[in-house]
Amino acid sequence: MDTVTKLEQFLSNLESSKTPNDIQTLVESLRDTYGVSNAVYHAVNLDGAPYAALTYTPEWMDHYQEQKYVEVDPVVRGALQHFHPMDWKRLDWSGRGSRAFLGEATDAGIGNQGLSIPIRGPNGQFALFTINDNCTDKHWETFYKEFLKDMLLISHFIHNKVVKIMLPEGNRAQQPLSPREADTLKYLAHGMSRSRISEKLEISEHTLRVYIDSARHKLGALNTVHAVSLAYTKGLILL
Repeated sequence: MDTVTKLEQFLSNLESSKTPNDIQTLVESLRDTYGVSNAVYHAVNLDGAPYAALTYTPEWMDHYQEQKYVEVDPVVRGALQHFHPMDWKRLDWSGRGSRAFLGEATDAGIGNQGLSIPIRGPNGQFALFTINDNCTDKHWETFYKEFLKDMLLISHFIHNKVVKIMLPEGNRAQQPLSPREADTLKYLAHGMSRSRISEKLEISEHTLRVYIDSARHKLGALNTVHAVSLAYTKGLILL
């Protein structure tokens, strides 16, 4: 199954998801489609309440809570401090508590490699999307480069679907554009080429495409031109 087919399979499953149980099934299918050990979506504050769909075992989740590992988990600490995707290998695991946690997590079937993406929404919404796998550094590097864009899109698609299912229509609010997403649309509105925007923002064109796709999805735009128009009319960008 190639990259496009994997993403298309996820989008097909997402479209048919209507209930919290469907989201759980969606996360399980995501794990299987991409061939990773685990996939996790966890909303800490969704209209004042938590929500999770994940493939970890109940035994591990109970142990995690009993040991209060949230206090030493570098992934949680990193997610609260940053906005960008986090490769677990680049987090600080040097603390004694973190090392003990990692050892027990590995024994419980949590992969030694992982990618976590913080998701922030209006009214204090905060969620975390994670995939992890038990593999070599070389294999993970290849996977990371090939599927990072997929995971960025998938994380936001899942969050938006959960919000649609879990929150009443009147309690939903449009996700705000991130500073980078707003800058991207502003520069596109100015007629700048994608290569020039990439240079100006000091990011790759691949990353730029992720920002454009994310902004389009948040705005509900049909295409990039539509996204720029909507962002301008809503006052999200100034020309």
